[in-house]
This record gives sequence, C-alpha cells and structure tokens, in this order.
Amino acid sequence: MKLLKTPLKDCFILEPTVYKDKRGIFYETYNQKLFEKITGLNIQFVQDNQSVSTRGVLRGLHFQHGEMAQAKLVTVVKGKVLDIVVDIRKNSETFGKSFSIILDDVDHRQLFVPKGFAHGFITLSKESIFSYKCDNFYDGAFEGGIKFDDATLALDWHLPKEAFIISEKDMGLPSFEEAVSLLKRE
Repeated sequence: MKLLKTPLKDCFILEPTVYKDKRGIFYETYNQKLFEKITGLNIQFVQDNQSVSTRGVLRGLHFQHGEMAQAKLVTVVKGKVLDIVVDIRKNSETFGKSFSIILDDVDHRQLFVPKGFAHGFITLSKESIFSYKCDNFYDGAFEGGIKFDDATLALDWHLPKEAFIISEKDMGLPSFEEAVSLLKRE
C-alpha cells in the first residue's frame, strides 16, 4: 500500500496493492497495523457506513463538529464517484481550500478525510456503492454541512446541475461562511 499526499494538510490517498489473476482481483480494504505504519496515525475506526446511489446523486457537504468530529476513510466498492473535501479547520494553513478526486472500483484508492473537513460526493457512474469508516459515532446534534453550490468554494461537481439528485436536507444547508461562523461559537 502506498500513501499519496494531497494539497490539503493531513488529507491523503491510500493506494492498495491489488493482486490480479484469472479469478479476478484481491486487495486489503483495511489493515490497522499497515495503516498505522504508513500514516503514523493511531486511529480506532468505530463505525462502517455504506450508501448505494444512482448517477447524479450528490451527498454532502457534511461534517460533524466538536466532541463528535469524525475522521473518515472512504472508498468506492462499485462504480465511480467524484469525492470532494473542504478544510474547515480555522487554524489550518489550508482552511477554506478544497480537494477533489475520482474514486472508483478500478484502482480502489481510498481517501482519508481528517476531522475538521466537510465531505461530499456525487455518483458519476450508473450506480455506486460508497463505503466509509468513521472514528467516531454519528450524532445528529453535532451535524453540520455546507451547501453544494456555495459561491465562495465554487466547486466543480463534473456533472450539469440539472443532473443532480439532492435531498431536501442538503438543499437547505448553509453557505461556507455561515457554516464556519457557527463553528466559531464552539
């Protein structure tokens, strides 16, 4: 497994070793000892989540804050998604910056999303199965988000807006500035 850096502080890509033969492929999706050795992080993941989405489904940008903030290790089991993260850590040198990556079932890369990041993805293939590990449990009282089409962030979701399928909840998320100002009160 290889660790690849991103332009955002503490956010990185893991590229697994994939073994291929006439039967198909095999790779480790997670190995705590190897994760610790490569990253230098001792993280205990406590919750696994999966979503199944069709083309155009946009989920995010979500985060948990305060004592329930979550780090995530995300991957795509089936299909292809554009994954986007935004650093919302006020004291970070990359605060307000975003990073996007295509995750798919071809190269099996994983993205590590540190605590203090907003995270979202859109399905680019006919269907996707998106899987992620979290190091803290979900708690709706500590949930936050940023509107997907925030003008300050100006994110490129790689599909035309009319193709988006978005929940009412995500449509009502605040702007980047509003979300960050709420965090300042903590």
